[in-house]
Amino acid sequence: MANQGWYALHNPDQTDSPALLVYPDRIRHNIGEMIRIAGSAGHLVPHVKTHKMSEVIKMQLEAGITRFKCATIAEAEMLATSNVKSILIAYQLNEPKAMRFIQLIEQFPHIHFASLIDNTESAQLLNDLFAKNNLTATVYIDIDNGMHRTGFAADKEISGFYKQLAGMPHLRCAGLHVYDGHIRDKDFDQRKIHCQNDFRPVREAVKRIISSGFPKPEIIAGGSPTFTVHALDPEILCSPGTNVLWDRGYSDLLTEQHFLHAAVLLTRIISKPLEGRITTDLGHKSVAAENPIGKRVFFLNLNDYEVISESEEHLVVQTGREEWNKLKIGDVLYGIPYHICPTVALYDEVQVVKDGDVITQWNVEARKKKISI
Repeated sequence: MANQGWYALHNPDQTDSPALLVYPDRIRHNIGEMIRIAGSAGHLVPHVKTHKMSEVIKMQLEAGITRFKCATIAEAEMLATSNVKSILIAYQLNEPKAMRFIQLIEQFPHIHFASLIDNTESAQLLNDLFAKNNLTATVYIDIDNGMHRTGFAADKEISGFYKQLAGMPHLRCAGLHVYDGHIRDKDFDQRKIHCQNDFRPVREAVKRIISSGFPKPEIIAGGSPTFTVHALDPEILCSPGTNVLWDRGYSDLLTEQHFLHAAVLLTRIISKPLEGRITTDLGHKSVAAENPIGKRVFFLNLNDYEVISESEEHLVVQTGREEWNKLKIGDVLYGIPYHICPTVALYDEVQVVKDGDVITQWNVEARKKKISI
């Protein structure tokens, strides 16, 4: 086994496995690094889908960040109860969600809320529902500049859509939202070129909006991969998310971003069924399983290994003979997930570690689909 470092617990026997450990000192470092890259806290609208925890939001608020982005009503409620100033649900709402959204707005009238639209039908739905409640919905047009998941096509004539929105009395269009998650070039210079090329139609759309007599729209753009590109433009608000906890997938891909791993999986060897093979208790229900089998978890204190299979409660690992002979049933392994966002969502609570000791637990409140609204 490899030498154990910053991540190891002094008394791991006091923590059941599998568990997700978080390190607040490292989270604070990452928040500071996000602000440094962005140029200021006011240049950030970070996504909370990665951590889903109010304690992390509090740390971001203390650092001066006031605006946030989320994907669910539960995440928005968590943000609201944390007393943030501005919340964007980066999602297009259907009728049941829109009704819950209205309840949230009525419960927290001092907070500025917004959501996304990319078509007239959804805009009309919001306008009609908000009219019934004597409210005005703030929206951002979701722009598709290459990902083709959702969004109004960046190269499509946007002025007419803007005029339609302006004709809806209970709707206010505040700007554009652009998520370019399709841009994942490993080389930063290539990623920068790719990002800037794909963003040209967005800039042309802004020009057409202004030339049609509308105010210059605010632009909220990017995620973690294009964060370091969009941060170069002071007129774009950046919305990274994964950076606050970081994971193995992005540390391998985004080598110019120097964030610290701040979330670690603790697992134990529960069996040595064959020579050269160990089984841990880190199954599908404990680590995100959407990646290929070799890209689920990176073990920090294990050498010469290959993850070969996984089921609901088991992760099977092939090791070299020398490593296998050293390992014992009950040994603790520590690993960085390749994808932290859906991994966090598998846990009701995380174990908070400071100087090698678990000092408390944080609830992952917004992993639920519903908190109270």
